[in-house]
Amino acid sequence: MTLSRLDTRSPFVVDTRPLGRQPGAMRTEQRMAPHAGDLGVEMARVPQDAEIQLDFRLEAVMDGVLVTGAALARMSAECSRCLDPISDEVEVDFQELFRYPSDDSLGIDAGGGEGDGAGADEDYHLEGDLIDLEQVVRDALILALPLSPLCRGDCPGLCAECGAKLADVEADHSHGDRVDPRWEALRSLSEEFGDQ
Repeated sequence: MTLSRLDTRSPFVVDTRPLGRQPGAMRTEQRMAPHAGDLGVEMARVPQDAEIQLDFRLEAVMDGVLVTGAALARMSAECSRCLDPISDEVEVDFQELFRYPSDDSLGIDAGGGEGDGAGADEDYHLEGDLIDLEQVVRDALILALPLSPLCRGDCPGLCAECGAKLADVEADHSHGDRVDPRWEALRSLSEEFGDQ
């Protein structure tokens, strides 16, 4: 198995050597990590080069290093009803086990039996003594972004006829009785004969 080389200058890469491999050892860290890629859903995203505040705990366990933490970032979005811009903070919690490389190379699972390979691709692994938190943080933030963001809970949206923002127009805003021209003949008959 070929391990990719991690850039130790990346704020998402964490060196676990000060923690050691003694189960129960613990260490906490805080850092700011600039986000450089595309991170978002249709109407909400963490802007490129936005700072992500990371606050996490590293804990040595039998199988690897358990990382528990929180990420805080500023998101920009569009209201799904009125299309006004929204700027807000999104905070997420995450927890992930990074397995020691020797567990995978021996073909032994956490229960002591032979690994069947199922889920091996889904596990995160240490690369030497380094952990890369970027994918864990990205996944947690993307899942926390709203699919239909609202500028406020009672946003009335836009007028279906003229596109005016309903929060800014008069309460009696209307465009009169618009009738499909195909029904115009029936309306004239209704006016002629009334409700007979």
